[in-house]
Amino acid sequence: MHNWCSEDKPANRGKHFSSSVSEDLEMSTDFSGYWKMISNENFEEYLKALDVNIALRKIAVLLKPDKDIAQTGDHMIIKTISSFRNYLMEFDIGKEFPEDLTGIDDRQCTTTVNWDGDKLVCVQIGEKQGRGWTQWVEGDELHLELRVGEVKSKQVFKKVQ
Repeated sequence: MHNWCSEDKPANRGKHFSSSVSEDLEMSTDFSGYWKMISNENFEEYLKALDVNIALRKIAVLLKPDKDIAQTGDHMIIKTISSFRNYLMEFDIGKEFPEDLTGIDDRQCTTTVNWDGDKLVCVQIGEKQGRGWTQWVEGDELHLELRVGEVKSKQVFKKVQ
């Protein structure tokens, strides 16, 4: 069982909380569910492009994190769960928010996630140029393309719930 912090706890400061809902956006795909990683391509090169140290890169490439996603309209909660470290991302689609990437590459970004058809496209503006991700569903698979600069990593997850 994982204990996800409430908004006011110190461990959760800088995480992604927003209360308003954009009324002109429409949800195209429901990402809700529990997803288990089945493939992870070019992830070490992606981490290298983020300047993640070699020790953390070697640990990270061995992990097969799960994704637990709850979606209500355009409000998303994405929990990335692994035996090494967990990450919580909570946001409203179409609303810019500050993202604290402590524990990933220890940077701060200004992040926006928008619909592009049936895909979610994230843009993370900060120290690293061209950073973000695109996420979409094909059948019972969740596809996630991570990018920074010219480097891309592709992860695929299979829905289990």
